[in-house]
Amino acid sequence: MRYISTRGQAAPRAFTDVLLAGLAEDGGLFVPESWPRLGPADWRALRGLPYPVLAARILSRFAGAAIPEAVLERIAREAYAGFGHPAVVPLIQLETGLFVQELFHGPTLAFKDMAMAVLGRLFEHELAARDAHVTIVGATSGDTGSAAIEAFAGRERVRIVILHPEGRTSEVQRRQMTTVTARNVLNLAVAGNFDDCQDLVKALFADAALRAELGLAAVNSINWARIAAQVPYYVAAALALGGPDREVGFAVPTGNFGNVLAAWVARRIGLPVARLVVGSNRNDILTRFLDSNDMSVRPVEPSLSPSMDIQVSSNFERLLFELLDRDPAATAATMEGFRAEGRMAVPAPVWHRARGLLHGFRLDDAGTLAEIARLHAACGYLADPHSAVGIAAARARPAGQGVPMVAMATAHPAKFPEAMEQATGLRPALPTRLADMFARPERFTRVPNDLASVRGAVREFAAG
Repeated sequence: MRYISTRGQAAPRAFTDVLLAGLAEDGGLFVPESWPRLGPADWRALRGLPYPVLAARILSRFAGAAIPEAVLERIAREAYAGFGHPAVVPLIQLETGLFVQELFHGPTLAFKDMAMAVLGRLFEHELAARDAHVTIVGATSGDTGSAAIEAFAGRERVRIVILHPEGRTSEVQRRQMTTVTARNVLNLAVAGNFDDCQDLVKALFADAALRAELGLAAVNSINWARIAAQVPYYVAAALALGGPDREVGFAVPTGNFGNVLAAWVARRIGLPVARLVVGSNRNDILTRFLDSNDMSVRPVEPSLSPSMDIQVSSNFERLLFELLDRDPAATAATMEGFRAEGRMAVPAPVWHRARGLLHGFRLDDAGTLAEIARLHAACGYLADPHSAVGIAAARARPAGQGVPMVAMATAHPAKFPEAMEQATGLRPALPTRLADMFARPERFTRVPNDLASVRGAVREFAAG
């Protein structure tokens, strides 16, 4: 199993090389050179498996010969052993034909744990095999940072630096990062928004000399292994609802497009998915694109669902590459034009192809609060603001009669207590293991939205 860059100027490489590289040297994202394909008999053979075993079976399709399936199964069992629900990703029925899959039972109460818990152990396995060390640098809009820090804190072969937009995460999200005391963790609070943080990280990786000097590695969803590790929960939901002998639809609240891309990947390798709905908040660039071919950047507006407060969705490049018939030159030119002009020029036939794959949905803060209140009143379910967008999207864009819709619940409601209290009058409590979080001291470094300042802070930390 080999991987190529969406921009065509990086040498093909194995899964483990892609794992440690993250971003390709040409600025592109890695994708499989050819897609694995599972048929109905393959899917049926996965029914009834414990989630860690199912995850290992799916991951092995992307790892190929680089990591034995037995090792992947051990890693998956260890990764999910501490999750707060025995099913790992429980499926709950809200009403006829509408289900929610809870992805927030991991250590940081967000869906990012699903992949990051695996990623930390994959890194550990491969770095030990190579007797190597890396410096991980990532950007977060709220949940990726805490999940990454949880996965890598204390690991001897890794230093990890996470950039977050100061004042633009929830307090719980911030403290989950900044109260970690492991010496191999550095939190940088950037005076800007998430897109600024993401641009800074990409600029660090574009500096070939710095990348080699520090052994930079990425764990944002630009890292293909993150996407691969998210595919299994879509498979689990579909099989539980009758797949492959019954189609299913998914509605996914998204910001950086990685979670919904994993759903698209599941369909690309053969899972019978009838509909994919992309849920956006007021930062609705993806919905505008799907509705009217308007992929234009606007100022990021803070919202009740901060993990979705993004205008430049990095993972869209992977889908664009497929929509452009895997033409790396066209992909590179389109992305470079987007960065230069703030607007993506997508030919009409390509846009129509995108609309055949995905459906857009937008919900503002008022609508999000109304959906949280409606869910609580109708069935006693507490959905955080992100999950509420996904559930509303599933209701608004059904897949057709007899086809169940599954909304992805991406965060625990206790991560957003103010919004929950505003909508329902209830303030969900954090799990016992996090109950003292607000009493713990915080550690982070403020930096300006400036590449030189961030580069200096990363270099100093990596050398320490």
